[in-house]
Amino acid sequence: MHRHDPADGPIERLEGWERDLLDRARVAHLGLVDDRDRPRVLPVTFAVAEGSIWSAIDDKPKRAGTEPARVRYLRRRPQAAVTVDHYDDLWSRLAWVQVLGIVTILEAGAAREGLAALGAKYAQYRERPPPGPVLRLEPRRTISWRARA
Repeated sequence: MHRHDPADGPIERLEGWERDLLDRARVAHLGLVDDRDRPRVLPVTFAVAEGSIWSAIDDKPKRAGTEPARVRYLRRRPQAAVTVDHYDDLWSRLAWVQVLGIVTILEAGAAREGLAALGAKYAQYRERPPPGPVLRLEPRRTISWRARA
């Protein structure tokens, strides 16, 4: 298992396989704490840019008239983790990377770099940019593991 502390510059100092796993993954899992202090894990689209991990609230149907739960939870407690993994039935190929940090919630107009990175990764966002808000996870620590040395 590898650990990178804040002084290391977590995203910039990732090993090649770790960064490749982040870049290739189509979905990540966002770990956070809900408004009753219960752990929650949500699948999210994401992209890496400007040393951060970005995710956006898109225009898929949500509960009308309410702020999305993940945004509400992150306003209350902005600490979160993003985990990306590679599963294979050949267990010698298993690997995961986890980035822990603080989430900032931004309006779409203040998150141009993140939205550009999301658009470059997902055709759906190029065709229909997410209205936001946009989540920017600023890494404080990364942890990773893979079966191969």
